[in-house]
Amino acid sequence: MRARAAHPGPGVAALLPDGRQAAVFTDRTGRAYAIDNRDQFTGAYVMSRGLLGSAHGRAFVVSPLLKQRFDLETGRCLDDEEVSVQTSTDHSR
Repeated sequence: MRARAAHPGPGVAALLPDGRQAAVFTDRTGRAYAIDNRDQFTGAYVMSRGLLGSAHGRAFVVSPLLKQRFDLETGRCLDDEEVSVQTSTDHSR
């Protein structure tokens, strides 16, 4: 995944060839992350509107609806360990 046109902070939604949606984010260092755009708690396709944050050196996005945090590398929900989203990270830096 190339994120040259992306800017740090706000995410963008992307439609994938298989019909799924991805939420794509770029952090301040230029590293790109992509996660499933579907909020696992509500079913709404809104994760690209979430806010970026970090804790203990780990980047996460906060769902804009119910405010759960999802690790951008693993997809694991930091507030409910039984929930996760699919991820893809950019290793082409």
